[in-house]
Amino acid sequence: MIRSMTPTAQEQDSGYPNPGYAWYVVSILTVAYLLSFLDRQILALMVEPIRRDLDISDTQVSLLGNLAFGLFYTILGLPIGRAADRFSRRGIIAAGLTIWCLMTAMCGLARNFGQLFLARVGVGVGEAALNPAALSLISDYFPRKTRGRALTFYNMGVSLGVGVALIFGGQLIAWVASAPPLDVPGIGQLRAWQTVFILVGLPGLLIALLMLTVREPARRDRLQIQLADGRMTENLTVRQTVAYLGQRWRTYLTHFLGMSVVTILGYNYFFWVPSMFVRTWGWTIPEISLGYGLITITAGPLGVLVSGWVAQRLRERGYEDALMRTCIFGAVVFLIPASILTPLMPTGQLALALLVPVSIGGAWVTATGAAALQMIAPNQMRAQTTAMYYFVINILGLLGPTAVGLVTDFGFGDDGALRWSLSIVCAGASVMGLTFLLLHLPHYRASVREAESWGQAVRSA
Repeated sequence: MIRSMTPTAQEQDSGYPNPGYAWYVVSILTVAYLLSFLDRQILALMVEPIRRDLDISDTQVSLLGNLAFGLFYTILGLPIGRAADRFSRRGIIAAGLTIWCLMTAMCGLARNFGQLFLARVGVGVGEAALNPAALSLISDYFPRKTRGRALTFYNMGVSLGVGVALIFGGQLIAWVASAPPLDVPGIGQLRAWQTVFILVGLPGLLIALLMLTVREPARRDRLQIQLADGRMTENLTVRQTVAYLGQRWRTYLTHFLGMSVVTILGYNYFFWVPSMFVRTWGWTIPEISLGYGLITITAGPLGVLVSGWVAQRLRERGYEDALMRTCIFGAVVFLIPASILTPLMPTGQLALALLVPVSIGGAWVTATGAAALQMIAPNQMRAQTTAMYYFVINILGLLGPTAVGLVTDFGFGDDGALRWSLSIVCAGASVMGLTFLLLHLPHYRASVREAESWGQAVRSA
C-alpha cells in the first residue's frame, strides 16, 4: 500500500554529461529515427506495383502499411517501455534496430500478401523499441532548461526519414524498374519493389553498431514512494505506475487523444499522397516522390527548429505550458487547414504548394507534443508513459489510412475519389483532436508545476 508519492532531490545541471557528447548521442538517435521512418514509409511509394503484382485492394494495402506494422508496434511498446525504465536503453535500441532492418529486407522476399504482412509485423516489432527508450535516454542527457530543444531535434527524424524515403526511394524505384530483373540463387527473380525493400533495409545495421558507442547516463527526476511500513523506495511496480498516471488521467488522456489527430493526419498523408497524385493529376511516382520529398526534408526540419525556438522564447517569458501552447499554435495555423484543403486543389502544382504548411505543421506539432510529455513524466515511468502515448496515438492514428481506404472502396466505390476520402477523414479527425488539445492545456500547466517541484527536497509523508 502506498501512503504517499514524493520526489527525490534532483541532480544539479552540472551533473549532466558533456553537452558535446550528449548532442552526439542525440544525432545517432535522430539518424535511427530517420531510418525507422524510411523503412516504414517506403511501402507508400510502391502501393501501385504491389497492388498489381499481388492482386490486392486499397483496403488490403492499407492493412500492410498500418495494421501489420502498427499492431505489434503499439502493443509491444508497453512491455518494452517497462524494460527501458529498468534496463539498458542502449541495448534495447540496438536490438530493435537490428530486428526492423532485417525484417524490412525480408519484405523484399515476400511472394504473397500473407508473407508481406508477416514481414511488416516484424518491422513493427523492431521499431517498437526505439521511441520509449530513445526519449527516456535523451531526457537524462539534458537538464530541463535545454531538454525540450534536444527532444524536438530528435523528432526531426520523422521529416528527414520521410523525406529521404520519398527522394531516395522514388529515384531508387525508377532505377530498379529500368534495370534488368534481379535473380537471386535459391530465391528466384525479384520484382523492382522487392529489390527496393532489401536495399533500404540492410544499411541500417551500421547504425545498430554505432549504438555501442552510446553510454547509459544516470537516471534523473526519480520519484520516491513511501510504503505502508514507512520504508522509502524508488522501484515502482506496474500497479504503482498505473496508479500514478490514473490520478492524473485528465492530463494524460487529453494529451494522448489530442495528439492522435497529428498521427492520423500524418499517417494519412505519408501513406496516400503519392497515390493521390498518381490517380488525380497523373503524376508519376518519381515526380511526386521528388517534389514531396524535397518539401518534407526542408519544411519538416524548419517546423521542428522554429517550434523549438518559439517554445523556448515562451518558456523564458514565464509560460509554464510553453511546449503545448506552441503545439496548438502549429496545429491551428499550419497543419489542420492545409491538410483538409490540399486534396481539394484543382491542380497538382497547387496541392504540392500546400504540402509545405502541411509538412511544417506536422513536424511542428509532433515534436512539441512528444517533448511536452517528457517534461511531466517521472524517470521511473518515462519510457512506460512514452510507450502508452505511442500506443494510443498509433492505435488511433493507424486507423486513419485504413479509414481513407474504406471510404474510397465502400463509400465512393471509385479509386479516383481518393482525394475526397483523404479530405473527409482529415477534417473529422482535426475537429476531435483540436478539442482534446484545448481541454488538455490547463491540466498540462498543473502537471508542469508538479514536475518542477521534483527539484525540491523530499517532503514528509
